[in-house]
Amino acid sequence: MTERLDFSAAAPDAIKAVYAVESYLAQSPDIARPDLHLLKLRASQINGCAYCIDKHTKEARNDQVSEQKIALVCVWRESTLFNAKERALLAWTEEMTNISKGCPSDKTYDAMRAHYSDAELVSLSVAITQINVWNRLAVGFRMQHPTDN
Repeated sequence: MTERLDFSAAAPDAIKAVYAVESYLAQSPDIARPDLHLLKLRASQINGCAYCIDKHTKEARNDQVSEQKIALVCVWRESTLFNAKERALLAWTEEMTNISKGCPSDKTYDAMRAHYSDAELVSLSVAITQINVWNRLAVGFRMQHPTDN
């Protein structure tokens, strides 16, 4: 597969704006790093973004998320490794990422409300939206992940 376009070079001001949101998320007191890694990995899996899965797997490892947890994000429902808070976040991530299938359910929303404050819920939702932006750019323009040998 060949990369179609270097979107950063083609529209640097647009990508600068996307990075501004990324900067906010990285500094937000409302988002725990492990939560950010889980949502980025799960949305990227749903969207089939190899570049982002590679990037966020490495970032999760660097922040000491266990290899087992990283490997099982894609099957979180079948794993006992994820606690109720993480399950709420992963379900919310899936429903927000697949929003064309319908509004996130009340059950999923209520589960998020049980574990996260209003500010956390909004910031995590922005983070889900943000990774979906990156996924769509990377997949649409066939951004290639580095090969580690």
